[in-house]
Amino acid sequence: LAADEVQIRIAFAGVNRADLMQVAGAYPPPAGASSVPGLECSGIVTAVGSDVTKLNIGDRVAALLAAGGYAESVSVSQHQVLTLPPSWSLAQGAAWLETFATAYLNVFMLANLQPQESVLTHAGASGVGSSLIQLCRESGNQITAIVGSSDKESFCKELGATDTINRYQQDIVETMKGIGGVDVVLNPVAGDSIGKDQHYLNQDGRIILIGLMGGREGTVDFGRMLMKRQRIIGSTLRSLVAERKGEILTQMWQQFGSQFSSGAIQPIIDKTFEQEDIQQAFDYVAANKTQGKVVVKIDG
Repeated sequence: LAADEVQIRIAFAGVNRADLMQVAGAYPPPAGASSVPGLECSGIVTAVGSDVTKLNIGDRVAALLAAGGYAESVSVSQHQVLTLPPSWSLAQGAAWLETFATAYLNVFMLANLQPQESVLTHAGASGVGSSLIQLCRESGNQITAIVGSSDKESFCKELGATDTINRYQQDIVETMKGIGGVDVVLNPVAGDSIGKDQHYLNQDGRIILIGLMGGREGTVDFGRMLMKRQRIIGSTLRSLVAERKGEILTQMWQQFGSQFSSGAIQPIIDKTFEQEDIQQAFDYVAANKTQGKVVVKIDG
């Protein structure tokens, strides 16, 4: 262990699209990180470094990782670890930090979401989408969720989405004309979706790009961007240094810690897979079937 690290015996690991990309050879881990996939886990602290002050052996924790979530144990900086709320299960802990930290970093920190501003998220029923809906609900910001089925519309509305749009049944741009403009868009799609987002983005609006599900290339209307002072911001969480990840988790807890502790905000687990069925878990995520998070049981 390094002086500021803890060792965690992993109980559950969260499944993220980045894991699928890494296994496919399209998203290598940062330099110096483990080649074992997995960006988040839960478990029990089994050892602590000499400079660790906020965690103890035996603590039930969740960790935000650069890699290694599917291993039996992992060593990680204390800055990237939070103690689980007492009422939460270890399975919930594995579905927590990657998605909520992604939602919080991009919308509340980078986009600097203000009171009364509105939000739109693509993939509203995903882990990140379902996390953002809950955060916006608790902060009092209206949020529209784009989804791919009526079941996912119902799911997002139950979580607190102000409006939903079924992308297979409704024209997003035309539907947003009726709903009204938005100030912040969380976009994991890229491709042609960025140009469409510009149509309903308000003056001084921000598009935060966090993924490439729709492709690396698309069309941007630079005239619209200029005249409406729109901003397009690219963002990745994985490669940030431990101290920066610690800042994100600290600020998120300061703003929403009471809601996490009370259960008002919590990870939504869609399915739990056994470790030997991890390929089934990957296939399930790849098929866009999820409503919330998928987790894998590493050690009961």
